[in-house]
Amino acid sequence: MNWLLVAAGALVGAPLRYLTDRGLKARYGAELPWGTFAVNVAGSLLLGLVAGACGSRGQLLLGTGLCGALTTYSTFSWETLRLAEAGPWRGAALLNVLGTLVAGLAAVWAGAGLAQAL
Repeated sequence: MNWLLVAAGALVGAPLRYLTDRGLKARYGAELPWGTFAVNVAGSLLLGLVAGACGSRGQLLLGTGLCGALTTYSTFSWETLRLAEAGPWRGAALLNVLGTLVAGLAAVWAGAGLAQAL
């Protein structure tokens, strides 16, 4: 039955990632991967919160299911490669890697701290 919790979370996380990416591309353009950045940072925040505040069922539903489907390392890697190969955006590839890493770690730390405070 645990797999149902994971599937239920993924059922929400995957469309949320898609809609977030579409919305940010429509608003800011497709040159920079703002959608992937946003879902990865938001997912890190939520995962920190879930890991610190939820039991095993909550972690399956929200951590593995929702956050697993919401965040994306493969798309992050692909978009970073695309930026590195594009002439005017080469510096953006490095900023994308560093920004995602720093913001993601800060977000998961903040989420875990918030969970402890609650």
